[in-house]
Amino acid sequence: MSEFSREVVELVWGRQTGAGAAPSPFRRWSQGFVFSETERTALEQFEGGPCAVIAPVQAFVLKNLLFNAENANWREISEEEQKSLLCSTLSELLESACQSQAHTFSLAAWSRRKNADVAVENADPSQPEPSRSTEQHTPAALPAEEIGFDRFHSLIHKQTVSSVCELREVVLSLYDSWRNKFGVLLFLYSVILTKGIENIRNEIEDPSETLIEPVFGHGSQSLINLLLSGRAASNVWDGDRECSGMRLKGIHEQASVGFLTLMESLRYCKVGSFLKSPKYPIWILGSETHLSVFFTKELALVAPESPSEQARRVFQTYDPEDKGFIPGTLLEDVMKALDLVSEPEYVNLMKSKLDPEGLGIVLLGPFLVEFFPDQESGVPDSFSVFHYNGLKQSNHNEKVCYVEGTVLLLGFEDPMVRTDDTPVKRCLQTKWPYIELLWTTERSPSLN
Repeated sequence: MSEFSREVVELVWGRQTGAGAAPSPFRRWSQGFVFSETERTALEQFEGGPCAVIAPVQAFVLKNLLFNAENANWREISEEEQKSLLCSTLSELLESACQSQAHTFSLAAWSRRKNADVAVENADPSQPEPSRSTEQHTPAALPAEEIGFDRFHSLIHKQTVSSVCELREVVLSLYDSWRNKFGVLLFLYSVILTKGIENIRNEIEDPSETLIEPVFGHGSQSLINLLLSGRAASNVWDGDRECSGMRLKGIHEQASVGFLTLMESLRYCKVGSFLKSPKYPIWILGSETHLSVFFTKELALVAPESPSEQARRVFQTYDPEDKGFIPGTLLEDVMKALDLVSEPEYVNLMKSKLDPEGLGIVLLGPFLVEFFPDQESGVPDSFSVFHYNGLKQSNHNEKVCYVEGTVLLLGFEDPMVRTDDTPVKRCLQTKWPYIELLWTTERSPSLN
C-alpha cells in the first residue's frame, strides 16, 4: 500500500491493525455510481452505508438537471446525457473541495499495469463492463471480497490535474471507473486528496473521528459537510462557536444544496440557515441511519435572505444553546452586527422595552417584532415536491423512483389538514413548522 493510500485509509476507516484487518463496511461501500433503470436520473444505492456520498452527488445531479440544463423532460435522458451529467457533477464537487489557488486537483485512479492483467470477468451482470480501450486496466467488477481491502488500495495511485479544464476532461475519461465497482470510493478518495488530508484533519474537531464509521459504515457529518460545502466541519450550525474554551466549527456560507435532519426534531442538534436555506430548493434529509433527498423546482423557496431571516440567524449565533433568548448584556453586540443604531442610550432604552420585567434576558420573538415587523414571505402556500431514496428496498415494489407530492404551507392559525405524521414530515417541520404533505402514492416515502 502506498504512503498516500495509508494516510487516506486512516482518515476514512481508521488505523488498521495488520494485513486483512479490513473494516466490515468496505464491501457495502464497494459500488459505482449507477443510474436506475426505472428512474433514469436517479442513482441507486445497493446496500446501507454509501448514502453519505451517493445522496450529495444525487442532490447536485438534480441541481444541475433542474436549474442548469435545457432538457425539458428532466426525468428522461439518454445514456450520453447521463454520462455528461454525472461527470460534470463530480467535477463540480471536486472544484468545491479544492483549496489550491493554482487549481491543482488529485484523483484516485487505477494504476497503469502494462504486464498485469487485472481486469477480470464481470461477476455482477448489473455492473457495466470496463472500457477495453483505456490505458488503465481496471479491476472493474471484481466482488469486494475477491479483490480485498489491501489489494484495492495497492492498485490505486494519485493522478494530479493542474487546471479546471483538464479536470473536467479527465473526470469524463474516467466514466467507466466511476460506474464500476469501487467508483464511489475512488471519488471519495479523490475529494479527500484534492482537499488535502491535513486540511480535513484540521477542520474535524475530534482527531480520532473517521469519515466512515468502521463498524456500521455510516458516513460522518464531517463527510456530508465536506461534500455539501467544501469544508469538513463537524457541526451544522452557522459559523464557529465558542463553548467552554473550545472553538466548534460550523458552516461558513450559504450552501448550494441544503440539509435537514430528523435529529433536530428530537432536539439533538440545530441546523443553521446556511444549510436550512440553500441557494437551490434541494435538501438532503437525514434520519438516524440514512440520507435521502427532498426537492422541488419552486425557486421562490430559496429567495435571498430577508432582513428578518438575517436577524434571526445573527441572534442565534449569540444563543449557541438555542434557548430562544440572549443575555441583555449581548443586545448591543447583536444590534451592531445587524447595523442597527447601537448608541448606549438607545441600547439601554431597548433593553428596558424588550425586558420590562428586568429578567436580564432578551427573547428572540419580541426582538424580531420590534426591529423587523410585518415582513411578508414570498413563499407560495402550495407547490409540487419530490422525494428520492436510493435504496431499492425502501421504494415501492423495490424500484427506485421519485415520489411526487404536494406541499401545503399553513400558518399557525390555519385549521390543520389531516395528512401523514411520518419521519419525512417531522424532518421537514424543522424548516416549515406548519407543513402538510399530500403524496400521490398510497404510502409516504421512507427516510430510511
